[in-house]
Amino acid sequence: MDLLPRLGDTPVSVAGRALTGEELAGAAGAYAARVAGLGTVAVTAEATLETVVAVVGALRAGVTVVPVPPDAGPMEREHIRRDSGAATGPPVDVAARADYRDAPAEAGRPAMVLYTSGTTGLPKGVMLSGAAIAADLDLLAAAWEWTEDDVLAHGLPLFHVHGLVLGVLGPLRVGSPLVHTGRPTPAAYAEAGASLYFGVPTVWSRLAADQAAASALRSARLLVSGSAGLPVPVFEQMRARAGQAPIERYGMTETLITISGTPSADRRPGWVGLPLPGVATRLVGDDGQALPMDGETVGELEVRTPTLMTGYLNRPDDTAAVITADGWMRTGDVACIGADGWHRIVGRQSTDLIKSGGYRIGAGEVEAALLAHPAVAEAAVVGRPDEDLGQVVVAYVVARRPVGGAELTDFVSGSLSVHKRPRRVVLVDELPRNAMGKVQKKLLD
Repeated sequence: MDLLPRLGDTPVSVAGRALTGEELAGAAGAYAARVAGLGTVAVTAEATLETVVAVVGALRAGVTVVPVPPDAGPMEREHIRRDSGAATGPPVDVAARADYRDAPAEAGRPAMVLYTSGTTGLPKGVMLSGAAIAADLDLLAAAWEWTEDDVLAHGLPLFHVHGLVLGVLGPLRVGSPLVHTGRPTPAAYAEAGASLYFGVPTVWSRLAADQAAASALRSARLLVSGSAGLPVPVFEQMRARAGQAPIERYGMTETLITISGTPSADRRPGWVGLPLPGVATRLVGDDGQALPMDGETVGELEVRTPTLMTGYLNRPDDTAAVITADGWMRTGDVACIGADGWHRIVGRQSTDLIKSGGYRIGAGEVEAALLAHPAVAEAAVVGRPDEDLGQVVVAYVVARRPVGGAELTDFVSGSLSVHKRPRRVVLVDELPRNAMGKVQKKLLD
């Protein structure tokens, strides 16, 4: 399946630098010729034209793309490199041009491996096929009435599903021009003049607080929010100031986007919409039995979808733990489903997945980084509510010797992505534990 059929037709602008569709195709062709045969290539996914050219070029060469967060610390970067076996991508010359005949990927080779933080340990590589990506983008284009007549604008990071798969490969598949604002500021969104906007709740919160910027979006056809739940006050403020509230959608790196609102449907604050065509959902209880879809009963959401990942790279046991024998994905998210099929995501089964500013942060990963500091004896990390970011990372630390919170924050920033650093460090004498020695995070205050 040709993942990018409209490549030569689609202009792209990133942080004020632009390429026509023809120029992008030529630059990506030149890059494809350089990486052909590498198998897997790592791309430091900064918000630049170079990242777009590298990702598109590698896909055209049939090479698996591994986006690396640009702010990844040395420990995280080394883990991704070793786990994926990716070669370092060569420098990108956006002025280079070459005709290139696309090379199909080898059978079974993923188009992309996206690393996502789990609740414990180091990030896992999610293998996504080109067919799954194409299927999801087509489903979303139909659901959102997304056509070549649209102009998409967003300022999201280019190393995960929202910003890269939806936000770059989406317009290149549909044929709609892309304006990446560089940073997702209210002023940049207001100046983009687009018909379709993507954002995470933090983006919409900041826009809602800027009446002039929000009003500038009144000419847009559709606003889409994802990566975390949109606070109801932000929903209402955007509806009042921009003339419409964002629709919400739900997905995971492992499944891509599976549930969404649509332009023509009612927009319900706190609800993420209906399953996309071909997607099935169900709620299960702790005993694995199906639960009623009555809009009140909550259970773990399971999804069966043609957009499902191939599996976790090098982790067959982890893959088997989340995908049932009959193809259902155990999402780990708690939800309720109304009689009309609308879904509301309540939260995680565990307390160890933190969503901050659209990022998904595994508490165990931050805890491991803190424990590497010589002054730290024990650490427990949780997410705490924040009006701007949704949640912030808060660390509770038992110290071996006197140490400051700023020192520990800087230490974590040196080994992990900057957005994973604790925003607050609380020094405590001990962590609450149960009889089995497990930390009781709900008792932390």
